[in-house]
Amino acid sequence: MGQRGNAPRQFPKICARTRNSPTKPHRGSTRSVAALLGVSQRTVERWVTKKPGARRPPGPMQVRAIEEAVLARWQPRVRARRRAQAEAEGFVFHTRARFGFAAPAGSSDDPRVRWINQDLPEEPEEVARELFAARDAGAGEQQQTVILTHALGRAYFRVWGRRAHALHIAFSDIEFADFSIG
Repeated sequence: MGQRGNAPRQFPKICARTRNSPTKPHRGSTRSVAALLGVSQRTVERWVTKKPGARRPPGPMQVRAIEEAVLARWQPRVRARRRAQAEAEGFVFHTRARFGFAAPAGSSDDPRVRWINQDLPEEPEEVARELFAARDAGAGEQQQTVILTHALGRAYFRVWGRRAHALHIAFSDIEFADFSIG
């Protein structure tokens, strides 16, 4: 339930493309990049140097940190537009997970692994706003799953509040979760 779903273009493979990519958004400042990534300024200078024998590529943990830093700043206007669209129109939630009511074994509503493609429009609930607010507040995957469980149960089983009011919804063993907007 990360951020990659908001970016319509492919996320750049920055370390493979150019040696100066970590410093580019910081106008070449190795000091600010070092502070951002939690490494020394000299380490960043080794990554971006043009001297043939002095260049050292970043390690796997640094590559991951660089990619996360670039992702946080990747296409901010496009991401904001997609977020506004999801909040205004809703989205489609695609998942494969164990889902159902906490019902007796053998019931048709008993939790079992299901493929679900459910439209979660904005009129009955503000699911997208809740999810974005939770993510912005630093909520973990568990809290976001609770929000999705409530919305998915309301749309899938309860038909937006018209039936099955008192039953408890079970949503677990998530194999994948994806969202599509518009």
